[in-house]
Amino acid sequence: MDIRAAIAAERRELADMLDALTPEQWDAPSLCAGWQVREVAAHMSLGFRHSLPKVAAELVRARGSLHRMTDRCARRDAAALPPAALAAALRDNAHHPWTPPVGGPASALGHDVVHGLDIAVPLGLDRRVPEDRLRILLAGITTRSARFFGAALDGVALHADDLDWSFGTGAPLRGTAQDLLLVAFGRKLPPGRLHGEPRARFAAA
Repeated sequence: MDIRAAIAAERRELADMLDALTPEQWDAPSLCAGWQVREVAAHMSLGFRHSLPKVAAELVRARGSLHRMTDRCARRDAAALPPAALAAALRDNAHHPWTPPVGGPASALGHDVVHGLDIAVPLGLDRRVPEDRLRILLAGITTRSARFFGAALDGVALHADDLDWSFGTGAPLRGTAQDLLLVAFGRKLPPGRLHGEPRARFAAA
C-alpha cells in the first residue's frame, strides 16, 4: 500500500479522536510513562511545528539526549498550546514528509499509530487501527527493534488473536495485533488485554 497515504489517513483520524476528548481526558495518563495525553499529542506534532535547526538547538540544550529533548519540548508545548491547536497540527500536516531520526516512512507511520494507541488504550477508546497499516508495522518488528524500544521479548512468542501473525519463540503471549504491537514498542498495557503465562511482564502496575 501507499505508506504516505496511510500516514495521512492515520493523522486525520487521530486529529478527529483528539477533537472529541474532554478536558479530563486531555489531562489523563497515557501509556508513555510520565506523560499525560496532552504531552503525547504535543510530541506527535513536534516535527511539524519546529524546524530542523530549532530541533537541533533543543538537542544541544539537552546535552545530546534525545529523551531529555523530547520530554522538555512535549511538556513545554503541551502547556503552551490549547487542545484544539494540537489536534489541528496533526490534521493540517497530514501529508507532512517528516520521519523519525531513524527509519523512513514506515517509522513515521509507526510513530503515529503507536502514539495514537498510547492515548486511546488507557482512555478505553475503541480505536481500531486498519489491518493494512498494522501489517506494515508488524512486518517491521525485529529482535533489534524490540530491544531499541525496551521490549523484553526474550523467551516470549507473540501470537495475534485477530490476525495470522506471530513473532518470536518461547512462552506464548496472546492479544490483539495492535496490543502486541504496543508490547513490541515497549509499552505496558492495562490488565486483562493480554493472555498467557508472560502477561504479567507486560502489564501496567
